[in-house]
Amino acid sequence: MRLMRLGEPGMERPVVRVGDGAYVDVSDLVPDFDAAFFAGGGVERIRAAVAGRARDGQVRAFAGERIGAPFARPHQVVCVGLNYRDHALESGMPIPGEPILFSKSPNTVVGPDDDVRLPRGGDKTDWEVELGIVIGTRTQYLDSPDQARAHVAGWVLVNDVSERSFQLERGGQWLKGKSAETFNPAGPWLATPDEIADVGALAMTLDVNGERRQTGSTATMIFDPFTLVHYISQFMVLEPGDLINTGTPPGVGMGMTPPRYLREGDVMTLEIEGLGRQTQRVVGPR
Repeated sequence: MRLMRLGEPGMERPVVRVGDGAYVDVSDLVPDFDAAFFAGGGVERIRAAVAGRARDGQVRAFAGERIGAPFARPHQVVCVGLNYRDHALESGMPIPGEPILFSKSPNTVVGPDDDVRLPRGGDKTDWEVELGIVIGTRTQYLDSPDQARAHVAGWVLVNDVSERSFQLERGGQWLKGKSAETFNPAGPWLATPDEIADVGALAMTLDVNGERRQTGSTATMIFDPFTLVHYISQFMVLEPGDLINTGTPPGVGMGMTPPRYLREGDVMTLEIEGLGRQTQRVVGPR
């Protein structure tokens, strides 16, 4: 299934996409796609009802509603740095021997087509198309990457927006450059694992103002998604609904010669095969 949430911020309702232009409303079955939904086996609980409603023609056409992130605000957002070999090289950093982990504020998560707001005091805001993992069950001390498969609720397209001056020039943790408001557009849908035949071979692109900046594939990850879930589980408890951003392929602004960063009025367009498309307009600071 492809889970979506429609409506204004804070008022989103859960739906399931059943075609390019249609969805089944499930807000009478579940209040939201949140931690309780995932922890309670919500995907399987609604599967038969969604199929039945689609078969009976109980579908609605998309009518320009705002698309929210396809899951409620997560308990935590865990990010993986330098997880694509060619991105590490363009950043001038060594290939990591173990995953580089950092956190991102959960309130950065917004809808896939919401505006991205530049932060006050920043002048090097950058883009990063990424595959996101949403956790389905409480996850701790997994025995193997293969065991991680049962803990994944699904996959989602995310933009791990970054303010490089805060991240790299202000000392301390990368958290500072990752956590400005609107810095984690997610969606348009969460694809359950059965929707994606091979998560390790998904094409990824990002354009700025119609110019291709990133072209990559999840096939070039250093640490694959299941290895990441297993690895992270050794250091922290992952809760249902938590988000893991798994790293970006080459083509970020920081790696260009000379570097190029986002400015007010720019438009970003991102796609990952099977996970849809995002479009964000860049707006000025508050």
